Amino acid sequence: MNGERCRPYRWFGVLLFLAVAWGSLVGCAASIRPLLSNVSVEPTVISPNADGQDDVTLIRYTLGRSAYVSIYFIDEAGRTYYFRNRRRRAPGPYAVMWGGVVNVREVKETPYGRQTVLSRVLPAGEYTWVIEAEDLRGRRARQEGRITIVDPDTTVPELRNFSVTPRVFTPNRDGIDDRVAITYYLSEDVEEIVVYLRDPNNPDQVPWILYETEREVKPTQRGLHYIDYEGGVDREVDPPPDGTYEIVARARDAAGNTTMVTATLTIKEGGVPYADILNAEVTMMDAADGDRILAIGDTLIFTATVENYGDVPIRTSGPPPGTNYKLSESFNTLAERTGNRAWFEQAGVWRFGIDFQTNPGQFYPFRWAIGRREDLECRIIDGEEQCYLMPGQRGLVYGSITINYAPPRRTIVFWSGLIHEDVGILPFNNRVAPHEFIINIP
Repeated sequence: MNGERCRPYRWFGVLLFLAVAWGSLVGCAASIRPLLSNVSVEPTVISPNADGQDDVTLIRYTLGRSAYVSIYFIDEAGRTYYFRNRRRRAPGPYAVMWGGVVNVREVKETPYGRQTVLSRVLPAGEYTWVIEAEDLRGRRARQEGRITIVDPDTTVPELRNFSVTPRVFTPNRDGIDDRVAITYYLSEDVEEIVVYLRDPNNPDQVPWILYETEREVKPTQRGLHYIDYEGGVDREVDPPPDGTYEIVARARDAAGNTTMVTATLTIKEGGVPYADILNAEVTMMDAADGDRILAIGDTLIFTATVENYGDVPIRTSGPPPGTNYKLSESFNTLAERTGNRAWFEQAGVWRFGIDFQTNPGQFYPFRWAIGRREDLECRIIDGEEQCYLMPGQRGLVYGSITINYAPPRRTIVFWSGLIHEDVGILPFNNRVAPHEFIINIP
């Protein structure tokens, strides 16, 4: 009985022995395999100029075990140029095409601004190619040979006069520094170009790609190029968080020459603005007796509250609360009559407006600032005062309209709205709180 019980343990011991032996054999076989073998570079004469003839050579090699691989070229003066620099590779065969391009980082000062060369085609001449492998224990292997480069395309593309304006960007639809103009002149046709925004302090952050404004000149063609960047707010998307970023443009030609240019851009007070008429409530009545019957010469008065429930300030402009209009006027005619040009329509400005049936002219002709002076925060920008309703704040709006002519209908409806000028008016801010009035015509 005891012998029978011990048999499984004997078999286990045998199996363990065989496993250890097999592992030893495998380890020995791996150590016997050469670290670097089957190395070839063919053809040995290339003309890397993107003409489709002898542009590349095929580099082959086999690794016997995991290793760090370097592939580089040495010119006649002894200078070294890396194509691959200590790239970790698993065991097995490898093949890669090389078209004379090496990785560099050279800063060129040109009459058109600083250009950073990231890769370029080596000049014509004879070179020694070297393939090195270093395994995980530090053991090394190396093979080398000769290669000749003839008639290469070494002209590096340039992004000339790269410009970013303004450098401080406030993408919040207030009409001031809401857009960034990015311009450059591409010195030659290229294979690829990309322009993007990146956070230099967060290299793992996915960059924001910036797309060129469509024109007759295609993005990869020689000529002047233009990007109109608004941070995404035109698509109701929040822009990148406030901070200082780099705008990067990188161009690569068909031969593999690659150039990069950069500029800084600071984002402040960025975000999609949101506001509404609080509770959609607007009080509207005859100033004399509080009813809804208006005679010629009577005045309609109203009161409302506007709330900024977004994360960014929203800009506003007069006429201020309390301003009186005549039914025949509009904010434009009032601006002309008073000589206050700030009261004309302004891109990015928010105003409270009133419109009415039978209105023969301007959309929302009666407009007021979305708060009193004490409700707003005012600041000087580019020499002019600009006033904002800050996030989380409310503004009181009130005013009056005097009936100075008989409209074509005896019964008309007045309604309110919140207008974001030259941007739009959201559905829930349009035709708010309609009030019907009887016009008492003699």
